[in-house]
Amino acid sequence: MDHKTVLLRSWMFVPGDRQKMIDKAVALPVDAILLDIEDGVAPAAKETARKQIAESLDRIAVQKKENPSYRTPARYVRINAVGHERMNADVEYVIRPALEGLAVPKVETPDQVNVVEKILDEREPKMGMVRGSVRLLLALESPRGLFNAYAIATSSPRVIGLMFGAEDFSRELSLPLRREGEAVDLIYARSAMVTAAAAAHVQAVDGVWPNFQDMEGLKKFALQSRRLGFSGM
Repeated sequence: MDHKTVLLRSWMFVPGDRQKMIDKAVALPVDAILLDIEDGVAPAAKETARKQIAESLDRIAVQKKENPSYRTPARYVRINAVGHERMNADVEYVIRPALEGLAVPKVETPDQVNVVEKILDEREPKMGMVRGSVRLLLALESPRGLFNAYAIATSSPRVIGLMFGAEDFSRELSLPLRREGEAVDLIYARSAMVTAAAAAHVQAVDGVWPNFQDMEGLKKFALQSRRLGFSGM
């Protein structure tokens, strides 16, 4: 099956420096977990996050080898943005056989995707992985990224989807950072990204719902996301 046809509807963000949360997330009935080294981790804790994520992936690989029926959600890691001083170290640490994909934040041009792809092409064989096995979920978090959405989505066969970064996008437009109701002020941007993703035949992942205690709000937001054409959130 083409990896683009594997629908990932529910994404759980997990800080990479919180080992207990990683261990819990691996057993959750969600489609994908996104282990974070970027905004969800303080600068002083990023080294810890890289190490814990790498060790967790290695443990999963061992368990899958010992027990072929062992299953976890799809495993993605959100690295720091292309051009960030920590990005190369992130990739070096987390490229492991049990990794399924990278979430790349703040993507604005196809060239940034090509930078990541080149690193992966070099790293995968060194780790005993088939070249092209690591997939890419690309986050659009700025007007420039949105205007280049289709070109970004079609920049590499590794790309499985686009993800909308609501907070940074709102900040760039001087919109309220606190999401209220159905976030009508972001409907144009979200719809435009969905359209670009559909044209490129990749998945469209909506922004994070920030308040896990507000289940009614989550339900309303998820229903609106689906009505707009998002495949997951």
